[in-house]
Amino acid sequence: MSAPSTPSQSSGQIPQTPPKVTEREARQVAEAAREQDWRKPSFAKELFLGRFRLDLIHPHPLPAAEDVRRGEAFLERLREFCEREVDGARIDREAQIPDETIRGLRELGALGMKIDVKYGGLGLTQVYYNKALALVGSASPAIGALLSAHQSIGVPQPLKIFGTEEQKDTFLPRCARSDISAFLLTEPDVGSDPARLATTAVPDGEEYVLDGVKLWTTNGVVADLLVVMARVPRSEGHRGGITAFVVEANSPGVTVENRNAFMGLRGLENGVTRFHQVRVPADQRIGPEGAGLKIALTTLNTGRLSLPAMCVGAGKWCLKIAREWSSVREQWGRPVARHEAVGSKISFIAATTFALEAVVDLSSQMADEDRNDIRIEAALAKLYGSEMACLMADELVQIRGGRGFETADSLAARGERAVPAEQMLRDLRINRIFEGSTEIMHLLIAREAVDAHLSVAGDLIDPDKDLADKARAGARAAGFYARWLPKLAAGPGQLPVSYREFHPPGHPDLAAHLRYVERGSRRLARSSFYAMSRWQGRMESKQGFLGRLVDIGAELFAMSAACVRAEHLRASGDHGREAYQLADAFCQQSRLRVEELFGRLWNNTDDLDHKLVDGVLGGAYDWLERGVVDPSGEGPWIADASPGPSKRENVHRPVR
Repeated sequence: MSAPSTPSQSSGQIPQTPPKVTEREARQVAEAAREQDWRKPSFAKELFLGRFRLDLIHPHPLPAAEDVRRGEAFLERLREFCEREVDGARIDREAQIPDETIRGLRELGALGMKIDVKYGGLGLTQVYYNKALALVGSASPAIGALLSAHQSIGVPQPLKIFGTEEQKDTFLPRCARSDISAFLLTEPDVGSDPARLATTAVPDGEEYVLDGVKLWTTNGVVADLLVVMARVPRSEGHRGGITAFVVEANSPGVTVENRNAFMGLRGLENGVTRFHQVRVPADQRIGPEGAGLKIALTTLNTGRLSLPAMCVGAGKWCLKIAREWSSVREQWGRPVARHEAVGSKISFIAATTFALEAVVDLSSQMADEDRNDIRIEAALAKLYGSEMACLMADELVQIRGGRGFETADSLAARGERAVPAEQMLRDLRINRIFEGSTEIMHLLIAREAVDAHLSVAGDLIDPDKDLADKARAGARAAGFYARWLPKLAAGPGQLPVSYREFHPPGHPDLAAHLRYVERGSRRLARSSFYAMSRWQGRMESKQGFLGRLVDIGAELFAMSAACVRAEHLRASGDHGREAYQLADAFCQQSRLRVEELFGRLWNNTDDLDHKLVDGVLGGAYDWLERGVVDPSGEGPWIADASPGPSKRENVHRPVR
């Protein structure tokens, strides 16, 4: 073993700014963190390849009877707690979850919903964990965010997958019963580009010394335990790279410098955390050095499902309010729901809520069974749920009219029902940014969707490969496409009798929608191939095209899930007829969106937009900005995050 160095000896290795990396280097870091292999089948992966594998999701997978019993029992206790103890209006008004509410959640066991019973948790399945988040999130989205950040991406999930038995024995009982955890990756100048991560963890004997600043640390203000991503310098005996650590939040040198405030989720305990010469024992490193990003991405494979689960809860609430309000509010002699302009909005909310719940439940059950690789399904659920929930909340505000724009407190003050529609819209808006923005999710999913093409033909478009590598790639590609392309010409979607179990007597014809999905899957795969043939190495820069490609896949996945759920409910005698009606309406609406997206793949303004942006950035249109005043304050666009001791008061406040 090499002699330990002191922090002062190693201080020269600590960067004062994020490392400078090229676009190619940044992509290489992200690529290295990906799961490279597909050891299990994936419905969504096959969908993007033009293979509609209905057998992977139908019949609908079901939870075990004991899991249902325990899950339903907890949901009942949680519902009682939410109705009795949670005041969502107060949380939004005071911008803080009361300590007594957090203590009540602890006593209920809500901090340990996903943690195994042998560590003191409830051991709920992913299905029931998500149902619980939908329920508690409807009472207060801020509480939903707290519980989700704690269990979906905080300490419990990374340790469950990558932790040692000693780490699990040490930390999981604390997370299940008392301690709140947070996940710290983002930095003031580093978002979805982890290659530029500046926080360092310098080895010093049997410890690491952390220095750096983390931004938007959800739960960070009240957390007891932190998962921190930091860069370990390469040195003798240390492979280095981005690495994950469990850090005690009360360690010397850890300072929460600011509690951030937002337009929504006002009870969110989100802050800025500085690490200065923070010593972390080596046995609190999660996994090997350099595995931090892989740990983060693997954790998010199922962790991302918590966000669309809360979007399901939002959709259910929007539907309830839309139904109750539009049946009593009259205009021109009849309830506003009976006017087509309003009725179409209610139809959209109802159908989309059904489909989104189908997507989340199906993905969650597949996660519980662990038979399929759901990395794309979970990402699609997050992408689709966050976008659709925002649209549903916006439509509810429109249905409510001026009352939708008015706050719940103002409504109550003048004697009307305190409906927080505007708060719901504010709270949901962050979901399009949380855990990977819509734009990043498009790129992430697109990369997975074209993985098969890059596996066989990637060397052909890689400028760093020599002629011999390109020749070998050409041979592989020729064989793959000779087998694959002919299969995209025809399929079951062209046969009128296909999927006929989805058209029982007296019910809408969902079989026709599944045939559309099958045809759409092959059409999507052909479009991907045409694009790769046309743009080759420039494909990765065609973000508009890739985004629309992914959005088509999301719609096809949602249609499939909706149909499978409707048939499951029909077969089990649980509102089957109504489920078929909802699924049919959703698929009809979704097909219109899919056709528009297919048309925009090749007929769009992407090139024109690019030229216009060049003009904007070059100052060609600065005259257009005249005639206004800018109310923004003074200061840098990005705050200084140089390592060093904190000069601010520590606002960390653990809840006891």
